[in-house]
Amino acid sequence: MDTTLRPTSAGGTGTLGTRTTASSPLLPARATDLAADATAASAATAPAAAAPLRSTGGAAKIAGGLQDQVARAQQALDYLDRVATQLETLKGELTAKLAGTRAGSRLQLEVHARQLTQTLAARKKDGGGGIDSNLNYSTKPAVQRFRIRGLDIAGIKKSAPQTISFSVGGAGGPQMSVNIEPDQSSAQVARALDRALAPMGVHATLDENGELVFTTPESNWSSVKDSIAVSGRGRVTTDEMPANLAPQQWNVSADTGNADALRQSLREVVQALERVHRSQAAASSAVQAASSQVAAAETPPPDVTLAADDFGKAAASTDYESLLALTSALVGVSRDRVLALLGLR
Repeated sequence: MDTTLRPTSAGGTGTLGTRTTASSPLLPARATDLAADATAASAATAPAAAAPLRSTGGAAKIAGGLQDQVARAQQALDYLDRVATQLETLKGELTAKLAGTRAGSRLQLEVHARQLTQTLAARKKDGGGGIDSNLNYSTKPAVQRFRIRGLDIAGIKKSAPQTISFSVGGAGGPQMSVNIEPDQSSAQVARALDRALAPMGVHATLDENGELVFTTPESNWSSVKDSIAVSGRGRVTTDEMPANLAPQQWNVSADTGNADALRQSLREVVQALERVHRSQAAASSAVQAASSQVAAAETPPPDVTLAADDFGKAAASTDYESLLALTSALVGVSRDRVLALLGLR
C-alpha cells in the first residue's frame, strides 16, 4: 500500500506520525497555487479597482478535499493498527490464562485490558472520525446507534393504520409525519420511518434480529438523544446501544478466573479482530482511491489554455487596469518558481 501521501504530525490536532512511511508533499505546486500565492502577497497593496486575470481553483479545491480524505483514512489506519496489536496481545493472554500455561498471566491480562479500554475511549479523538464504537470503518462520519424506548416494529404494525409524527429539537420545531399501513412489511415500515427522520439527521433500519435501530452522526448525538418527540407520546427516551467490545466489564481479576467469562471475552476479542481487519482493508482502499484521485486532480488543459489567453490579452494592452493586473499577478513569482511550474508540463 502506498502511504507516501502522508501529512506530518507536528503541530496537528490529528496525530498521523506513528506509521513508518516516507514523507513527501501531498501535491506538487500548480499554476493555480502560484497565482493564488501571488494574489495573496499583493492583496494588501493592490487598489480595489484592480482587474485580476481569470483563474479557476477547481483542481486545488478537489485536491484539498481528497488530501483531507487521505489524512482521515491514514489516521484511521494508525488507530486500527494500535487496536489490532492490543487485541492480538489480549488474545494471547486470554488463551494462556484459560490454558494455565503462563505464570503471571493474570496481572498481564489486567494491564492489557486497561490499555485497550483507554485506546477505545480515545477513538473519537484518534480514529479520524470514520470509526464507530464497534470498530467498523466508513468514509462517512461515524454514527451512534440507539433505540427509542417503546417504539418497536411489532407495536407499530399492531397499531396500523396510523400516522406517526416526529420532531427533533425544541418545542415548536419542524415535524415530519409517516403513514403506516396494515399490509406493510417490517422492512417497508423501517424505510418509511427512515424517510421521515432523514431530514432531521436521524435514520432508521432493522438490525440482524429484525428490530428497529436508529442512527445519527456521533457529532449530532448530544443534540438528538434528549430531544426526540413522537406524536401522542411527547418527549421519548433514547437508549444508546453499547459497543460490542467492553474490556472494562471483563472479569479477569480472580486468580482462578471465571472460565466461561474468559471464553466470552476471548470470543469478543476474536470478533473485534475480524472487524478491525475488515476496517483496515476498507481504510487502505480509501487511501488508495483518494490518492489516485489526488494524482489525477491536475488543472485541466482547457483551463490552462484559457489562463494563457487571458494573460496574453492583458499583456498586449497598455491601459492602467491591465498593467495593474499583470504586476499584481507577478509579484513574488521568481525565476525558480517559473521553472518549477514549467517542469510540471
